[in-house]
Order: sequence, then C-alpha cells, then structure tokens
Amino acid sequence: MNILLLEDETILKESIEEFLSAKDYTVDSYENSTDAFDAIFSKDYDLLLLDVNVPGEFDGFSLRKELTDEGKNIPTIFVTSMSSADAMLQGYANGCCDYIKKPFDLIELQLRVQHALKSNCFKTENDLLQLPCDYQYDVINRKLISASEQIQLSKTENDILTLFIKHRNQIVSFDMLYEQIWQNDVEAANARVQINNLRRKLPKDVIQNIYGIGYRLDCQ
Repeated sequence: MNILLLEDETILKESIEEFLSAKDYTVDSYENSTDAFDAIFSKDYDLLLLDVNVPGEFDGFSLRKELTDEGKNIPTIFVTSMSSADAMLQGYANGCCDYIKKPFDLIELQLRVQHALKSNCFKTENDLLQLPCDYQYDVINRKLISASEQIQLSKTENDILTLFIKHRNQIVSFDMLYEQIWQNDVEAANARVQINNLRRKLPKDVIQNIYGIGYRLDCQ
C-alpha cells in the first residue's frame, strides 16, 4: 500500500513515516505541497495524509480540492492542528474521508489508515475479502487464509497480492508491478520469481499470466 504524507513538522513527519513503514506500508513524505502535488501525478497512491498549513503553492485543503478537480479521487485523511468545527467542515467539503486533530496517538492514526484503506480500496463489508477456491484475504492484517489456516507471505508477496486484489479481474501490467512494488529497482527475472512464488501459494490459475502484458487475478 502506497501512502503519501504531507507534513512540514520534521520530527512528526519522521515519526509517522517510521511508524507506518514498520506496519509494512510504503510511505513517501513531503514537506512542500507543490512537491507532493507533482508526486501524486507521477505515482499511484492508495491514501493521502495531508497537513493543512504547509509551505508551497497549496494548503492541504486547496490541494485536495485541486486533486478532485483533476479527477484524482484518492482517499485522504487530514492531519492538522486546526481543530475548529469550521475547519473540519471545510476538510470534508474538500473531499477527505477522515480528519485527525493534532496531537494524536500513532495507534489512532494506524486505525484511521486501516479503515480508510479498507473502505475505499477493497470495498468489502467486512475484514475478509473472498477469493476463489475458499481462499480469503484479511484486508486489515494483510493475511492470506485457506481453510482457517494462515498462508505465510513475505512482505513483497503481500504487496503484490494487495496490488492484484485492488485491480482484481483487470490486467496488472509488468510496468505497473515494477513501479509500484519495486519502484523500478528490480531485474525482470527476479520480479518474475517473486510473483511466481506468490502464484504457487494460491490455487492454480487464480493469477493468470497474460503473455507479454502482465497478470490478472480472476475473482467471481
């Protein structure tokens, strides 16, 4: 899961990035809203964590509004010291799915992130997403389950499966995999090995190899 963090308080930014990275999220952090805006159009993000009063061309609210105008409907959580009711109303009016007032506990942030990702990325009514052949994926704890037994996945395998689930029944191209899983820092042969390792942990042909293009996770 790719998260963009816009936060100009260095200590808080580093704390959030370190905490979420330890929870197996990929976090790109920025202190300037212009840099964050450019990044959003160069990489696919699953969630935005935006401070409001930040340097750059936009504040957090106007950045979210500009993204909406550009058709970028990415789940967004405002993380800000602006605690008034008017500020919250403005945040939600500009398209956020949650609003956290500073100071906050990092565990609270984790729970809000989990809820936002579950609600907006996987679109399932409970924590378990049904896969073919009675396999399930726990979207909160990122666990693959078969017959009530957990199947061990590496972090990379989990990231690959998450990407396939988000785009289930659609082709995930090689370029998309290379960019979003390895940030284009991987040999094609090594990427294929890790993808095939994941495929062997699932029923045969659940992840289809679309020759010369990429892969597709077939779900009902």
